[in-house]
Amino acid sequence: MPLLGSHMSVAGGLHTAVGRGMRCGCTTMQIFVKNNNRWEGKPLSDEDVQSYKTALANATIRPVVAHAGYLINLCALSAPLLARSRSSFVDELERSERLGLHALVVHPGAHGGAGERDGIARAAATLDAAHALTPGFRVLTTLETTAGQGTALGHRFEQLARIIELVERKERMAVCVDTCHLFAAGYDIASEEGWQRTMEEFEAVIGFARLAVVHVNDSKKGLGSRVDRHDHIGKGVIGLDAFRRVMTDPRLECVPKILETPKSEDLHEDAENMALLRSLAAGGDLPAR
Repeated sequence: MPLLGSHMSVAGGLHTAVGRGMRCGCTTMQIFVKNNNRWEGKPLSDEDVQSYKTALANATIRPVVAHAGYLINLCALSAPLLARSRSSFVDELERSERLGLHALVVHPGAHGGAGERDGIARAAATLDAAHALTPGFRVLTTLETTAGQGTALGHRFEQLARIIELVERKERMAVCVDTCHLFAAGYDIASEEGWQRTMEEFEAVIGFARLAVVHVNDSKKGLGSRVDRHDHIGKGVIGLDAFRRVMTDPRLECVPKILETPKSEDLHEDAENMALLRSLAAGGDLPAR
């Protein structure tokens, strides 16, 4: 079975995400460890942690990763915003470590007009500060590729590689590749030639040893649009052939693949997207859409 899952809600408690993941067929999954649109969250109790770990022990979902809150800007120009971002990121590292999560995915941030070089240096300094406050943690700090809207960093592999190069504790660093973001940023993963070129560039600039997560999302917007709009697999403009390559490329075989597509309460969209991706992985007939 491919390592395939989706971002699961933790409404009702962290342990509830495990049940949701099992119901729709996840073999891996992603969660938020606190409210993703708030700086602070209710502290995790021992009971919260134990309930989650017990649920996971009785499930077949491994590994679990987290996505950091959207307010965090690792390279914020404003000193108060940067301080809050650093504090919030440390809090999320601590929560992820207590839960035994594999990785904490975070956007590199937006430099706000200061320029790429300054933003990269600020992001690396923020990560160094966070790592200094969390010595010995095993959860991977995982930088996500971005679509490149506005002044956001992370839309080129070289930007992520430079941040990692500047970070002192490089062994704690990893990367998450998002298919929608890659396409919107200008990497032509829709064609066979473009896919191979993109993967070869990733290996040369970052290296597959650092690839911890793949976000599997179709795109509502075109190649190089620099606009981040996720769509269901096969419903966007990337094309099913690209996702067949994602699911069959041996370089990605052991990497968790996570959907971040829209869903309703019964999660039928997740089940349908995963069924389609598994069919592509197996090379069989495509299920009805």
